[in-house]
Amino acid sequence: MVRVMQRIVILTSAFAATVLLLVAAAGGFFFYLNTPPGKEFRPTDGVSVTDEGEARVEVHEGESAGSVGQRLEDALLIRSAFLWNILSRLDEDHIRQGVYVVTGPLSLTAMRALLKTGRQEMVRITIPEGVTISKTARILENGGICAADDFLAAASDPKFLAEYHIPAESAEGYLFPDTYLFPRGYPARLAVQTMADNLFKHLEEIVGVRGPAVWENAAELHQKITLASIVEREYRVNDEAQVMAGVFYNRLERGMRLQSCATVEYIITEIEGKPHPTRIFFRDLEIQNPYNTYRVSGLPPGPISAPGQVALAAVYHPAATDYLYFRLADADAGRHTFSHTLEDHNNAVVLYTKAGAGQ
Repeated sequence: MVRVMQRIVILTSAFAATVLLLVAAAGGFFFYLNTPPGKEFRPTDGVSVTDEGEARVEVHEGESAGSVGQRLEDALLIRSAFLWNILSRLDEDHIRQGVYVVTGPLSLTAMRALLKTGRQEMVRITIPEGVTISKTARILENGGICAADDFLAAASDPKFLAEYHIPAESAEGYLFPDTYLFPRGYPARLAVQTMADNLFKHLEEIVGVRGPAVWENAAELHQKITLASIVEREYRVNDEAQVMAGVFYNRLERGMRLQSCATVEYIITEIEGKPHPTRIFFRDLEIQNPYNTYRVSGLPPGPISAPGQVALAAVYHPAATDYLYFRLADADAGRHTFSHTLEDHNNAVVLYTKAGAGQ
């Protein structure tokens, strides 16, 4: 009996020792796989490396933890996608979509903690009202958000345009001017989507309907935004925006040309690529272009700027007026004179343009 007990003790001790060795080995293995690879970061899908050696990691919308882990391993940001996947299954807290900045080597668990916080490097960017899409792209590029060319490509992507029911070749006019907080190195497509979503959120408030009902009639919405973009570039004080919208509606109803200097300015700066003019000359009014509302009846093919809240509200709620003309009367105060007849309107000898947004 004693010998049997001794054997049991020996076997138990051996088993315990084996377990301890396995635990120690597993702990050491975990410790090793948890440590940073100790190499310079490597650019790969969704991971860019700056000249300063920082890595910017994008977690895509709806991306699996396994996919993220593999990309992190490929970029030499973690040592083991295998351990990443095990921890992902054990951890109830999920990593979050976004762009994260990694300034130096992190352990695998520290990397997971970073991607679970949702805290990203943010830059405050202001897109002025009345800015064009090309100027918006330059503002974002200058702020280190995304490349201008990438932004313009994302804003012209047919898939995006179809998703947002935009009947045009780009999202000109559909990206709401506002102050945004974007991470540096943010994907251009996400910046475009954020600004478009912001526009439709404001439209919901203005129109008083929610969701898809806002764009139920895409052609009509396009006309509204196009007219709002013109109002945006014409008004200078808020209380005149609705009156200007009323004037333009009156002219459209009578089959009159809109004769907006802002559309001519758009041709000069955005289509012809010339510097922003301080004034419009009569020779400019003769430019042959579908955006020239001095020569073409009705609305131009699309928006000429990004209309803000005031201009959008003005076209949805125009002033009830019988005015047909307006002209700038006080450049310093930004006040216009509104008139019913061409004779009164022709008292103006100089045509002004609103200062270029985003210059």
